[in-house]
Amino acid sequence: MLPAPLPPCKAPANTLCILGGTGFVGLHLCNQLIRQGAALRIITRSRHAHPDLLLLPETRIIEGSVFDRALLQRAFDGCDTVINLIGILNEKGHRGEGFRRVHAELPALIAETCRETGVRRLLHMSALNADANHGPSHYLRSKGEGENNVHRLASETFHVTSFQPSVIFGPGDSFLNRFASLLKKTPLLFPLACPEARFAPVYVGDVANAFIQAIDDKSSWSRRIPLCGPSEYSLLELVSYTARLLELRRWIIGLPDSLSRLQAALFEWLPGKPFSLDNYHSLQTDSVCHDCEPMPTQLEAVVPSYIGKQNIHYEYDHYRKRPRGVNIRR
Repeated sequence: MLPAPLPPCKAPANTLCILGGTGFVGLHLCNQLIRQGAALRIITRSRHAHPDLLLLPETRIIEGSVFDRALLQRAFDGCDTVINLIGILNEKGHRGEGFRRVHAELPALIAETCRETGVRRLLHMSALNADANHGPSHYLRSKGEGENNVHRLASETFHVTSFQPSVIFGPGDSFLNRFASLLKKTPLLFPLACPEARFAPVYVGDVANAFIQAIDDKSSWSRRIPLCGPSEYSLLELVSYTARLLELRRWIIGLPDSLSRLQAALFEWLPGKPFSLDNYHSLQTDSVCHDCEPMPTQLEAVVPSYIGKQNIHYEYDHYRKRPRGVNIRR
């Protein structure tokens, strides 16, 4: 059962353009905004890939590349607020160019276009531990550079807030769901790199609420806001918890640093990059908050609703995989 919903945030009385609105966080945020009557513009590479969005009230779907300045100008024209949620966990290459293009150059383009078109408010998704100069990975350095770019372009009439979440969980996440998939495919032994890396997972609904609350909150102008959940866990604890929810008997073996790095070096060349050297470097810094108010929702209150037998799709999937012709009695 999902936790009781938080008190709804007041719907902003303006038009918003959302980049990354078809992603994990974006869909949750758009749904909350639409329920509150907000008018949205969502940029997507293919409007036909998201037919459900075409039916949403007060929503305009704009097809094209977010790197197209002319398209951004048309999309931002008449908007009061722009929200950038675009990010990648891995790049196609290995030298950081892909991270820098998406996490540093694109935010600068977005902020410049906001100023050109008279947008008053930009909310930007960054990451915990983002640091342009000292980040341990291309991912974190590029995130830090992107943060610096959007804040550098702020002015008396253009106000910027960036958010720095720890790992985000919720239905459709790419973190716990990925480990659930790997656990199902791996018999008996599950070698886990960087088992002692620590996280303060934050619920996607809390993240969406934080964005909405900041839109009209002047006290958030120019701030870089960390977002963490109420509890900390090691990666080993999170993967073990996922296995228990799935009722899978797996021996999860935490790898020492040398083998963790070796696994990353090998997996980086597999299709889809399930784990990369850049991921390994990111995990060398704990993704936890210090001296800030945690978000309220506990991981254990939500995750069983989409992983394991409490998942509403579990029984359907279980029966769907049974041989045809089997008489199922309830």
